[in-house]
Amino acid sequence: MSADSRIEAITKRIVERSKPTREVYLDRTRRAISKGVHRSTLSCGNLAHGFAVCSPRDKEALAGDVVPNLGIITAYNDMLSAHQPFETYPAMIRQAASEVGGVAQVAGGVPAMCDGVTQGQPGMELSLFSRDAIAMSAAIGLSHNMFDSSVYLGVCDKIVPGLMIAALTFGHLPAVFIPAGPMTSGLPNDEKSRIRQLYAEGKVGRAELLEAESKSYHGPGTCTFYGTANSNQMLMEIMGFHLPGASFINPGTPLRDALTKEATKRALAITALGNEFTPAGEMIDERSIVNGVVGLHATGGSTNHTIHLIAMARAGGIQLTWQDISELSDIVPLLARVYPNGLADVNHFHAAGGMGFLIKQLLKAGYVHDDVRTVYGQGLAAYTIDPKLAEDGTVHRAPSAEESADPKVLTTIDKPFQANGGLKMLTGNLGKAVIKISAVKPERHVIEAPAIVFNDQQALQDAFKAGKLEKDFVAVVRFQGPKANGMPELHRLTPPLGVLQDRGFKVALVTDGRMSGASGKIPAAIHLTPEAVDGGAIAKIKDGDMVRLDAVAGTLEVLVDAAEFNARPNATINLDDNEFGMGRELFASFRRIAGPADQGASVLF
Repeated sequence: MSADSRIEAITKRIVERSKPTREVYLDRTRRAISKGVHRSTLSCGNLAHGFAVCSPRDKEALAGDVVPNLGIITAYNDMLSAHQPFETYPAMIRQAASEVGGVAQVAGGVPAMCDGVTQGQPGMELSLFSRDAIAMSAAIGLSHNMFDSSVYLGVCDKIVPGLMIAALTFGHLPAVFIPAGPMTSGLPNDEKSRIRQLYAEGKVGRAELLEAESKSYHGPGTCTFYGTANSNQMLMEIMGFHLPGASFINPGTPLRDALTKEATKRALAITALGNEFTPAGEMIDERSIVNGVVGLHATGGSTNHTIHLIAMARAGGIQLTWQDISELSDIVPLLARVYPNGLADVNHFHAAGGMGFLIKQLLKAGYVHDDVRTVYGQGLAAYTIDPKLAEDGTVHRAPSAEESADPKVLTTIDKPFQANGGLKMLTGNLGKAVIKISAVKPERHVIEAPAIVFNDQQALQDAFKAGKLEKDFVAVVRFQGPKANGMPELHRLTPPLGVLQDRGFKVALVTDGRMSGASGKIPAAIHLTPEAVDGGAIAKIKDGDMVRLDAVAGTLEVLVDAAEFNARPNATINLDDNEFGMGRELFASFRRIAGPADQGASVLF
């Protein structure tokens, strides 16, 4: 299957742009591969430390260089619903490895924080930086040089991007990502959103809000809306790091366990000791990255990946840009309606046909590259399946259906929900930003209104509660970039702005902070760069300045005389309160060296 000529052209452009860094990366990866089985480089003392607690059988196996050893990197903790199921995975993985003559060891754990817990709290200012800390933590685990292959246990927002950065940094090793799956459906997401807005208006109390939230987030597994966590799972499958059909099977089910065992055995089958060696650094290439971006657009995925995908690609020497992402969005139609882009959750998406049906549709139109390498050992067409549990307890893969089981949730390529992916880059005299419009009504794609400037999200909350925002306006929320305070997610702004929009006012958001895949119906120009503390023009905006956000033309501008605007001094604020507490003091060096949002907002690249 050949890709659409427009997709091919963008892919080739990325290949050409990436040549200098990609060639250096591949050279380093191949030199690491050429060193052979890594335990052979360890001294006897090194090796004795490395398998001191293993069984006699495993010690004997690891003493030589012919039995593969699998390194497990786990994001397990039992506070977060998405990661709690991983508690039992190491034992299951060790058993599955033993069944095929291999060994498995937990190489290390990585932190896993939840934006849902830290929204609007000081801890959220560590969230984005946790991605790079996760990559570094995984590197420490793998640095023991004991492993022939690796598996990564992670699900949520920054965890999977951090783990993928680690997997590509250790690109000489095969890498298989093993998910835990979404929790079963609870309170419908639109009802949860309704209660949040009522709470923001003061029409229900904290008890009613907590009851609704608890019914939404009620058990083990990923939150069921289509935010960054579930976008991560889609990406790992369409980029070939998951086994086919693995992404959206609920935790604690026989099929989930069968997929985990199969992933373990596959990770051991693709080491350099066998005939199907699949090092992660060679497996993932520019075509894989483009497939990921296409999947993001086709499903209306998280805006956080306009940052994460760029950082993930850079880990493999690939130079992806916002322009690439925006142009791909113009080509790829929206095929899924999952909250906040619709009323369904990811369980409904999976039941409608899920990833297998989606990939089949994208391949049919040539929107994704089939000629990619995957951990499954075949191209992307092998992922057009529906996973089932076979009678013997293994995974059976049936061909995906030709028709969606629910066309309101998942549609065909000839009947898209909209003609584009709804994720665009905005440019203008304020810099560069991104906007997600897949859940924004067309009549709100262009907003021109006076600015009301806030230097933190609490100030907007206070103004809303005081009744000062009953008008058309563009909320400018600044000093929220990576250098200012770690670029926290500003999801708590959605309910008050949603209330004002529902009251008939024209409202929009412009910010150098982040919003996630959970952002929805408010037109929001986010990730604005340069940020306020880095000389960005957003620091010059004053209350009353006319701001025009045009998602159709792809522009973001302040409508002030250029000479007057340029002559203004940049506003400054005291950020001392963001320097300390909840561990923020430990990340001061990260804030100083963090790159801009359009380059991945990373401290690593």
